[in-house]
Amino acid sequence: MKMQTIEFLFDFGSPATYLAYTQLPAIAAQTDAKIVFQPILLGGVFKSSGNTSPVSVPAKAKWMFQDLSTWAKRYGVPFSLNPNFPINTLALMRGAVGIQMKYPERFVPYLEAIFKAAWVDQVNLNDPTVLDQVLGSLFPDPAAFSALVGDPVVKTALIANTEAAVERGVFGAPTFFVNGQMHFGQDRLEFVREALSDHG
Repeated sequence: MKMQTIEFLFDFGSPATYLAYTQLPAIAAQTDAKIVFQPILLGGVFKSSGNTSPVSVPAKAKWMFQDLSTWAKRYGVPFSLNPNFPINTLALMRGAVGIQMKYPERFVPYLEAIFKAAWVDQVNLNDPTVLDQVLGSLFPDPAAFSALVGDPVVKTALIANTEAAVERGVFGAPTFFVNGQMHFGQDRLEFVREALSDHG
């Protein structure tokens, strides 16, 4: 039987995406599925789909941050709202694409490092010096990461990922596809699990 996949479309700038990331490995293991990571640029998705960030509505933002904390408590995972939110993730997402393409063995450690820095340690990832410290063990030479982020092939790949996501109906993150069915939001992970179980 062909292994099932969970397509995980993500951007580090979304705290809900971080929460989803903490839960996906267990869901994949329990359903014998493989996670297919697809880095996208959320800003590009918003622009193309006509969507806006939930935090653009103050009352919704206040509720959302409380809700995220509630979910984090339910999941039993650490979560802290980053005071530097919203985060400009262009370089971070290019980094994800580039590492996925050229240094696949560093991809999961990169995800771990960036998600933790953003949504646990409250690090200012928009500060290049701070980012260099976060990536110290993965890229001891900061110039190597800068070169990766500036690679035209990497830039084009992130644009292509984002455009392809919008064409599939994606309007935000996290978004999941299981057997062609789209699920949006970390609070829909039970539906992701059910979709995998139904076809298992």
